[in-house]
Amino acid sequence: MQKINRNVVLALLSLTSLIFLLFQLCYYKFYLSQKNGAAFPKVRGSQSGQDSTRWHVVRKFLGLTSSHNIPVYLIDPLILGLVAKDIEQIRRSPDGPNPECKYFCAPRDFTTFALLDKTWKHEVGLFRTAEKMGFQWLKIINKDPRLDGMDDLSGMEIPLHYIFKLASHAIHLVVFYERSGNFLWHGPLRLKPHMDRKFVPFQKLHFGRYPGAYEKPELLLVSIDDLKVQIPKNPSSFLEEMSHSRFLECRYREARAFFQLYPDDASHDAVEFRKKAKCLLHLAALTLNNLGVKFWLSSGTCLGWYRQCNVIPHSKDVDLGIFIRDYKADIIPAFQNAGLPLKHKFGKVEDSLELSFQGEGDVKLDIFFFYEEDDHIWNGGTQAKSGKKFKYLFPKFTLCWTEFVELKVHVPCETLQYVEANYGPEWKVPVKTWDWKSSPFNVQDNGVWPIDEWDNVIQIY
Repeated sequence: MQKINRNVVLALLSLTSLIFLLFQLCYYKFYLSQKNGAAFPKVRGSQSGQDSTRWHVVRKFLGLTSSHNIPVYLIDPLILGLVAKDIEQIRRSPDGPNPECKYFCAPRDFTTFALLDKTWKHEVGLFRTAEKMGFQWLKIINKDPRLDGMDDLSGMEIPLHYIFKLASHAIHLVVFYERSGNFLWHGPLRLKPHMDRKFVPFQKLHFGRYPGAYEKPELLLVSIDDLKVQIPKNPSSFLEEMSHSRFLECRYREARAFFQLYPDDASHDAVEFRKKAKCLLHLAALTLNNLGVKFWLSSGTCLGWYRQCNVIPHSKDVDLGIFIRDYKADIIPAFQNAGLPLKHKFGKVEDSLELSFQGEGDVKLDIFFFYEEDDHIWNGGTQAKSGKKFKYLFPKFTLCWTEFVELKVHVPCETLQYVEANYGPEWKVPVKTWDWKSSPFNVQDNGVWPIDEWDNVIQIY
């Protein structure tokens, strides 16, 4: 047998090793690096491959939605915060303010977009195309609260969130629905037991923890980092709205249980009162919203929403709360111009202010102004014939949105504590005889108005 040349063997081994090394490099570049976010070329102006990945994932997602005629718009708070600072320059420049990748290359794990449900229905084709483009996706569905009511608790589920992941970046697509109060609503992100909880860092998603309520935004088409995208016309206003968007559903299940114990009053008088109360509440909301005054359902109106998802028919009034810091001198003339004459004015801006306006028939609107102390919040009351003052104490609370009598309106987020403070632990039991001076669980004597102030602090019309 002919002797094998040692140099030839070494050369063959070196060539084989080189080929294997090149194969590994190509495999890493075109397969493993794509999974880990380094497969995309650098975009002009970015600082790293990771920055480039974010931009390219957003670009591919916008291409995906555009090919399926899905009108998404940007609601990512981090990017909108950056955009808000440059909004005038962005509006003036159709091609964007500068060539640097400043917005979509900002460090983050995901980018958030919104979709109006009624503008798109064909998701199967979208998912197929997304998979061909390399996206992994996740669809989160849950119960449709719009179908719930006193007569039926629907179990129908609707899509609430979509998540598309490519390389190391994810797109969070939030689905918004129209509610009867003429506002937009998105649901919470709740994973089903079988879902992969490591698919993305869910705890970081800005629109997943709570349901949210928003006004319908006016959109603006702009160019950001060489990408055409729709954004809210006023990004700063949207971000402010987002910070106070938490939404609470009416508790229909508990309301049905309540009416099983205490059948609802369906008399003609009760039906008529509820109609008048609804109209009065809508008019009050319109008036205060036009003034830019934040308010919430208070006292018996709040109890009716929380306990039975409706106006309490024997309450005979509509009760609203306003923080005294939001008081405006225009409130009284605005209501009078709306056709609601002032019935009484008790207290003063500095102490225990309370306004009452006369609605249709015997229905009145009571507005209580709340004062904040170090460890509690309170509103005042005044007895006209004696000048006695009363104080009603509440634990501190924040405000959430809800839908009540086809109206988007605020209620205390900590509703149970608020209701219990006012009505005590037996708040579930209806009380038809109510003395505002002694019945409230949180009432305290607060002295007497000096007689020389009566003309100012006790005004009855």
